[in-house]
Amino acid sequence: MSKFLLKRLIMMLLTMLCASFLVFAVCEFTPGSVARKSLGPFATQQQVDILTEKLKANDPLLVRYGRWLGVLVGAISDPLQDPSTGLNFKDPRGAQYFGNFGYSTLNKLPVNDVIWSRLGNTAILAGLAFLLIVPLSIIFGILSGLKEGGVLDRALSVVCITFTSIPEFASGVFLVTLFVILWPILPGTSPLNSDGGWPVPYQFVLPVAVLVIYDFGYVARMIRVSMIGVMERPYIRTAVLKGMSTRRMVLGHALRNAMIAPFTVLLLQINFLISGVVVTELVFAYPGFGRLILDASLFGDIATLEAATLITVAVAVTTQLLGDLGYMLLDPRIRVR
Repeated sequence: MSKFLLKRLIMMLLTMLCASFLVFAVCEFTPGSVARKSLGPFATQQQVDILTEKLKANDPLLVRYGRWLGVLVGAISDPLQDPSTGLNFKDPRGAQYFGNFGYSTLNKLPVNDVIWSRLGNTAILAGLAFLLIVPLSIIFGILSGLKEGGVLDRALSVVCITFTSIPEFASGVFLVTLFVILWPILPGTSPLNSDGGWPVPYQFVLPVAVLVIYDFGYVARMIRVSMIGVMERPYIRTAVLKGMSTRRMVLGHALRNAMIAPFTVLLLQINFLISGVVVTELVFAYPGFGRLILDASLFGDIATLEAATLITVAVAVTTQLLGDLGYMLLDPRIRVR
């Protein structure tokens, strides 16, 4: 197991390095000078010239990437915080520390002062949605898979397909119209403060509902297909012939084997709920990670985009590792090599 984990950690590190280089290269080759993109559109030409010289922007790409990576891991000081530049960029953590993503030109703050709070907000939203998506998907998938082609299977399949086919912005507008305008029992925005008179817990209801409506039907369909395959296995037929109750047969034999294939699908929802909820956060004015990425893209906040991309990749490779470990727990036939 330790050898397997070591190999996977090395692969994760290499993946992060490749992703960071690609992100850095793409940001470097977009139109405009590196200094101008770092300082934002309102910086003076004198500031741009000073930073161009300080960043040594005319060096080869690999040299600049190595310098940027050195700042990120804390090996060298951040040139943006050099007092000689006159930019007055200050990070309370200092100019040299591990995880230095630079300075956000959009928020006029260090990236670390902005991105982690936004990521925490999205993690809360994603966690609440995930806690509902998983049990609903399992229940709907099992009920559909037990009686393939029956009335219940057809009805649940229609519900799942219908919900999955509705875009997030459409379901968001529908829920706002229903529960904010026609029947005003919930807030229409979710700024995570009580300035508008609504307690914060109420502000999670509609965004979570939109994510659950959009996502659980797809996962339930995957579990249904897997459940149908498991129910046709000989050991399930033997259990039925021996008179085993449906509840014991499902919980004791069928469910664990039926979850092997959909397990990856469930973990992929974590990636979606962390970085793919831009529309939901935009509809409800939710101060989350996805909305931060959108704002940074529109403004051209390169440092924030680079940090957000690396965090997204880190979440993806972590869930992949968890998926491999989960496979081994669900299926003892899988051996670590």
